[in-house]
Amino acid sequence: MAQQPIKAHILGYPRVGEKRELKFAQESFWRGESSPDYLQKTAHTLRAEHWKKQQAAGLSFITSNDFSLYDHVLDHTVLFGASPKRFGKTPFGAKNISPENTYFSLARGNIEQPAMEMTKWLDTNYHYIVPELNADTQFSINAHDYLTQLDEAQKISSNVKPVLLGPVSFLYLSKARDINKLDLLDSLVQQYVYLLQELHARKIEWLQIDEPILALDLDDVWLKAFERAYAWFRTSRPKLLLTTYFANVSRYQSFISRLPVDGIHIDLVRAPEQLGPWVNAIPSHWVLSAGVIDGRNIWRNDLDKTLALLEPWVRRLGERLWVAPSCSLLHTPVTLAHEVKLDAEIKSWLAFADEKLVELSVITKALNHGVESVADELAISRAAIASRNNSGRVHSTSVKARIALLVTVNENRRSPFSVRQEKQKACLNLPLLPTTTIGSFPQTPDIRASRAALKKGAISQQKYDADMESHIEYAIREQETLGLDVLVHGEAERNDMVEFFGEQLAGYAFTENGWVQSYGSRCVKPPVIYGDVYRPQPMTVATAQFAQSLSKKPVKGMLTGPITILQWSFVRDDQSRETTAMQLALAIRDEVDDLQKAGIAIIQIDEPALREGLPLQKSAWTQYLAWAVRAFKLSASVANDDTQIHTHMCYAEFNDILPAIAAMDADVITIETSRSAMELLDAFGEFSYPNEIGPGVYDIHSPRVPTVEAMEKLVRRATEVIPVERLWINPDCGLKTRGWDETKQALENMVTVAKHLRKQFASTPQE
Repeated sequence: MAQQPIKAHILGYPRVGEKRELKFAQESFWRGESSPDYLQKTAHTLRAEHWKKQQAAGLSFITSNDFSLYDHVLDHTVLFGASPKRFGKTPFGAKNISPENTYFSLARGNIEQPAMEMTKWLDTNYHYIVPELNADTQFSINAHDYLTQLDEAQKISSNVKPVLLGPVSFLYLSKARDINKLDLLDSLVQQYVYLLQELHARKIEWLQIDEPILALDLDDVWLKAFERAYAWFRTSRPKLLLTTYFANVSRYQSFISRLPVDGIHIDLVRAPEQLGPWVNAIPSHWVLSAGVIDGRNIWRNDLDKTLALLEPWVRRLGERLWVAPSCSLLHTPVTLAHEVKLDAEIKSWLAFADEKLVELSVITKALNHGVESVADELAISRAAIASRNNSGRVHSTSVKARIALLVTVNENRRSPFSVRQEKQKACLNLPLLPTTTIGSFPQTPDIRASRAALKKGAISQQKYDADMESHIEYAIREQETLGLDVLVHGEAERNDMVEFFGEQLAGYAFTENGWVQSYGSRCVKPPVIYGDVYRPQPMTVATAQFAQSLSKKPVKGMLTGPITILQWSFVRDDQSRETTAMQLALAIRDEVDDLQKAGIAIIQIDEPALREGLPLQKSAWTQYLAWAVRAFKLSASVANDDTQIHTHMCYAEFNDILPAIAAMDADVITIETSRSAMELLDAFGEFSYPNEIGPGVYDIHSPRVPTVEAMEKLVRRATEVIPVERLWINPDCGLKTRGWDETKQALENMVTVAKHLRKQFASTPQE
């Protein structure tokens, strides 16, 4: 065992609160119902609770500056004075507007300015606000909020490890329109130097500096940027723990080892094979932080396996070995303490953030004082691991037999797109530039109240179903009044686009408070795939039939695709993700078949997470894309030629996987493009995307209602890239988070644009 104590720490803690306190404080503030002081008090209380939990677990440091009122990347934009100048000309820059409103306007937009762009954080479902840089960007330090959080932490503990996103990752993850991003590196790093000097003056021993882009394929230019940036960090600073996660970074080992830092954190959940090479390579004064607890999933740690992984290196490293989760616990729910309805056996297999703190404490104690010191904890762990491994509820012989037969199934549609397109035109008789929405309409207080009453047993299922039908009918009538061409039922009955389906599939379990932040105040409650998945009975057919009975216009059947269900669930780790994806694909395939038999002519299979699931390193792309595309095609290929299959993707970069998207062979794809002013569409045009496409014409994440002129400008831009006969007009994404008044105004403007442009293009000969 180690001669000196091995340290334990975390890279970050969930921000939302055990019962989503942050979400409710944010939204109350946005509605004008509470003051900035109340919002900040809620944030202060949450941070203190998080630090006290870390203290109670016996961690060597409490981790500060991992908290954010909206997004940590946005916080760094503000910290380094990089807020876009276009916001300085708006009312939110006025003296009588609070700093909180100024901050939130960057993420949500305001009356005069659209929000900054948003995209996925590496391969997670967390969305960050993309820094917006240009030749006019002048960095400056604006550290008041950063240092305030640090002061709060230092009042609780003398051992505080603040977190900072590294300068190279900040630039890499930003967007620059008219400048090489690396031209800004030196001016940015100078601001980092000022901050590091301030932390040094405050007696901070260790700073966690996150450089997540080291998980990616970097060329020499970006690797040299690390040398150039970190050369500034040689004096007057805390010790630096360079933090990586989500991939094996040992290929950069010789390069990283030359950087003037004092340690490295590596992800040993994603890549346990890199431990030995790193131990052998790091400088003698470095610490090695071993990320051995899964920060991305909720399964209990196999403590015996973890100790076996670490013990060979304990004598070698001694106190230079630190133990941690693989990444920030931002991606996990807060605690199992409130899960009173969860099946007891399944609950024993799980560990949320608080339980992971305990696991971290047990591992550290075992390494420092021997396994005898944690004999009881290890016995409990072994029992839970054995229970899961041996449970009869995990495996289904019929599902496994159906998966085995997939080698005989042709996943392609019966006819090529050109044939299907003609049949669908004849069947649907849609106008040029057809209008539609992505699926969901506002989840009103009445809808939420009905759902809550059903869960409490205050109303019957029959009453709940009747309530939902009334909301569906309202949505249909409003769409008809607005003049939309293809309608949706509005998804009033769906609490979440993944959880809704998980609740109806075998092999799933559900939590009451397993909330995870997706962006801002948007929280999701990923269901848990613990066993083989199959569809016991139809999931959406009755609702789709009811909605279609209300209108002569086509009403889309709305499904979530297998890859998105996979990505946005907590997935079992005892079989390959590919196998689980195929099980989900077969379940959705059965639903598609039943929907078309029920007379639904358009079926949308959403796959917003397809790009998110792409491995971070290109060497693994081919394999992933092969099975991910096949899963979608398996879902859709049962459709007849005249059944139109739509899919939707949003908030990700698609340029590098366009061949795979085309291979999915959806009849219509809708994508998010408004925040980028249709720039994303250019890649589809250059690729000559063959099927129909609906680029989003307004940002549904902003309360701003775009004008007719603004939307028309975007559609005209789209017609320069895609032939007008293959274009649809739609919002960026679903309208679940918006209110009805703003939704109707925006959609009315959208329909006006379509009608105006139809007249113009109908009188203009097309090439």
